Amino acid sequence: MRSPMTTVVIALVALLIATLVGDTRAEQALTVEQVVALALEANPQVRAARARWYSAGHSINQNYAPADPILSYGNFDSPTDGIDHASSHSLQVSQALQFPGKALLQAESAKRTAAIARLTYEAALRDIRAQAETGYYQILLDGALADLTAENVASLRRVLEVTEVAYSSSSVTQADFIGAEFELAAAEQQERQFRTAEANDETALNQLLNRSPNQPLPLDRRLEFSPLEARLDTLVDQATRLRQEILQAALAERNSATALTLAKLEYAPDYSVTYIFNHYLISSAAPAPNITQTHGFSIAFNAPLFFWLKQNEDVTRAGYDLEAAREDLSSIKNQTAAQVTTLYRQAQLSYSTAVLYRNSLIPLARQWFEVALVGYQGSKIDFVTLATTLRQSNDARVVYLQAANQFLAQRIALEQAIGGPIPR
Repeated sequence: MRSPMTTVVIALVALLIATLVGDTRAEQALTVEQVVALALEANPQVRAARARWYSAGHSINQNYAPADPILSYGNFDSPTDGIDHASSHSLQVSQALQFPGKALLQAESAKRTAAIARLTYEAALRDIRAQAETGYYQILLDGALADLTAENVASLRRVLEVTEVAYSSSSVTQADFIGAEFELAAAEQQERQFRTAEANDETALNQLLNRSPNQPLPLDRRLEFSPLEARLDTLVDQATRLRQEILQAALAERNSATALTLAKLEYAPDYSVTYIFNHYLISSAAPAPNITQTHGFSIAFNAPLFFWLKQNEDVTRAGYDLEAAREDLSSIKNQTAAQVTTLYRQAQLSYSTAVLYRNSLIPLARQWFEVALVGYQGSKIDFVTLATTLRQSNDARVVYLQAANQFLAQRIALEQAIGGPIPR
């Protein structure tokens, strides 16, 4: 049941895992692609979806097989205990058969059900990929925020030293020194919070990779991103053609149409054919003195006499099911187009925000703080202004990291909504 693409992916993942065993031992950092490959191979949800797909594939051929035949043996007219000295023996073979065409329709419906299971498996791959990538970048974000806060702590120590010197020389009041101590203690606590968040992110990613919570997870910490170059209408069209939920809804609609046809075929009678062999042990019980063995057959079929209670209701229900399936397909297409459009706009905004802060606002804020620090040492500005410049510098870098992470998360969500990678 494995497709060629699945076989190739599994082979590549196996080779990657063999390579990563040595890499992990050597503490070599894992890239996002390697983390995704490990998640797709080890995650239990993916394995369960794959097993259900294989299971559905083995439910197709059995629709072509008729019901099991029924063999009957009879021992008749025994004058003793019903077994001995019987006057005749009878052997019957009965085979129940559906009206021609029903089995083909049922098999086609089973094929589509298996295709839906395959799409469910692909959706599980898509979702686990998105979760692994999101978890990877969340670790990078919290780690970067912790490192940034550590740098802010170092800057606050510089401020504390400056205020301490100024206070000792009576150039500033004690309030400045206390304010600097307060800012430093708050920043140190914030750094501990980010370190804890980073550790919890690693635990969540280990869970996704089906690993123990505290197992070391060395990651490549480089945060790189590139702009979205694809057009919005191209992405919407791609989502309409590729998203697994849309394809599943389309298959469900076709299965509902088949179910309506099968409901109408309930008016056509199913039947059974029986072969009968009789062996007469007493000649007087036979049809003629010299004929002790006879053959025969019978055919029976069901008559839909109560069609107004059963078949009519089945056809009506199947018609409504088909209408619902068509509306579901239309709804998921519309929802997907709206979701892709919203995520595209948000991603574009996050990217422009990250670039603005990285290229312009962060350097300006850092320069502002350095100038303010010199000004404070020369008693040209007060402590509140100095603290504000440091906070602005730190906030600018935080906004950059958050915007970059949001862009990556929205790009991942966009690929998830499309059902495939964004064309580059």
